[in-house]
Amino acid sequence: MTRPPTVAVSERAGDDGTALPGRTALRVARPTDGVDLAAAELAAGRFLEALGISTDSESLRGTPGRMARAYAELFSPRPFDLTTFPNDEGYEELVLARGIPLRSVCEHHLLPFVGTAHIGYLPGARILGLSKLARVLEHFACRPQVQERLTKQVADWLDGNLAPRGVGVVVEAEHTCMTLRGVQATGTTTVTSTFLGELRADARYRAEFLSLTGTAG
Repeated sequence: MTRPPTVAVSERAGDDGTALPGRTALRVARPTDGVDLAAAELAAGRFLEALGISTDSESLRGTPGRMARAYAELFSPRPFDLTTFPNDEGYEELVLARGIPLRSVCEHHLLPFVGTAHIGYLPGARILGLSKLARVLEHFACRPQVQERLTKQVADWLDGNLAPRGVGVVVEAEHTCMTLRGVQATGTTTVTSTFLGELRADARYRAEFLSLTGTAG
């Protein structure tokens, strides 16, 4: 079972250590039981050997270790502060980050899928530091995933922690488990979407989101 992120709410401090008024940060970090790179390297070597790939040559001798470090990096999101600010101006229109780069790993074959995500929300009482939309995406993408779950996790998490009037997430990705093996459907892109709140209930907002992201079809 996927373990949820740890979220701690705290006042964001300034350079002098004092709290900044009206600015709140939620510290987001993945629970971890530790990474055993030595055991992962040993297992990677045995995996290659079982597939008939010798690691005796100079160029392949370090491959098991590189495999272990590469997957450890792929599965290790960076902790971050989900910084929010008061919506003092009462901004009510869509806030949208388009074309956020995405990379994750298919949980069925442990092969990468890559693409872009479009994440937007209709502000409520607070607005979000824009870079944090990409941070939330990274947080849920850095684990074995399926695209459908990833799309919904990002939307649900923003909805629960930001309390906006609506959230929209569209993910477009190419899965190498589909393009490099099996059916080998090179160039195929999978699109998934989740809309919550007013972005789901109001067709005008949803149409605006899809139009601005170029995913209206």
